[in-house]
Amino acid sequence: MFSAKPVPLTPETDLDTDLSIDDLEAEELMEQYFSEFKVDKGNFNIKKYYPETPISWNIFKKTEPVLVPDFTIGMLIESAKAGRWLYD
Repeated sequence: MFSAKPVPLTPETDLDTDLSIDDLEAEELMEQYFSEFKVDKGNFNIKKYYPETPISWNIFKKTEPVLVPDFTIGMLIESAKAGRWLYD
C-alpha cells in the first residue's frame, strides 16, 4: 500500500484542493462548525465553494473549468473570531 503524505494545517490550507474534502463532507463539517463555534452562517452556501460541474457527453467538446473561490482554514478562523460567516 501507499501512504499519503500528511498535509500541514495552516490558515492557507484549502479544504477542497489541499485536503480533498468533498462537498458532502464539507457541508457536514460546516454545519458542525457553525453550531460548535456559534458562528452565524448568514448567506453561507456550500455551492459557492463546490459548484455543479457541467458534464458534456460530446467527447470533442471541452467544458470550461469552473472557477471557485478559496475555502481555507483561515476563513473559518476569522469567521469564528467575528461570530459570523465573513465570506458571502
